[in-house]
Amino acid sequence: MTTPLYQTDSYLREFEARVVEINKDDNSVALDQTAFYPGGGGQPCDTGMIMVGGDTLNVTKVKRQGDLIFHTHDGEPPEVGTAVKGVINWDNRYKLMRTHTALHILCGVIWRDYKASVTGGNMEPLKGRMDFEFETMRQELVKEIEEKVNVEVANARDVMVKILPREEAFKIPDLIRTRINLLPEAITEVRTVEIAGLDLQADGGTHVANTGEVGIVKVVDYKSKGRINKRIHIELE
Repeated sequence: MTTPLYQTDSYLREFEARVVEINKDDNSVALDQTAFYPGGGGQPCDTGMIMVGGDTLNVTKVKRQGDLIFHTHDGEPPEVGTAVKGVINWDNRYKLMRTHTALHILCGVIWRDYKASVTGGNMEPLKGRMDFEFETMRQELVKEIEEKVNVEVANARDVMVKILPREEAFKIPDLIRTRINLLPEAITEVRTVEIAGLDLQADGGTHVANTGEVGIVKVVDYKSKGRINKRIHIELE
């Protein structure tokens, strides 16, 4: 299996690894460990480079297949057993970390103050959207939410990650914020992301260590996506 280094250290930019499997159909390699996030939960996968001796392979796509994480790249794939060095596209990753944490702040504020569940979400660097179970959405409410989110950014709350046994994790009230529990029964450990004093939920993505790193959050649009489904778009400065 591939050890997902990003789960415990979102700030890891470079790492050493070995090739454990090759997929020639899409020119990808699986590594014994990786800091590349394979995508999921609305967060895109990382890009970057794999260094093999004096050669550089540009990583354009990362995906999980079973217990392995494959890295699609240009150039000739290295042989199984080859030692490599992975380098994350840090500028892109850090923007996604800030964005993902901003969405958790948004989710935390809306759950705390309005008890609205999440129905979906997506993001790209410094932009994101999240859908909530609101019956009505008006400009005054959106402005109020934006102000509350930025208060929590300014509060500089610590963001903490834990990996818990499934049984222990599901004893935490409101751990799953989506309307439907999307965690398969086969998952025996649950990764949680906590914003101290604001939010705690199951999540597999990468985050900043403190809400103060997020920067100013702007709600740039909102719209109805159904009778009780309202979408909020945010951008980061």
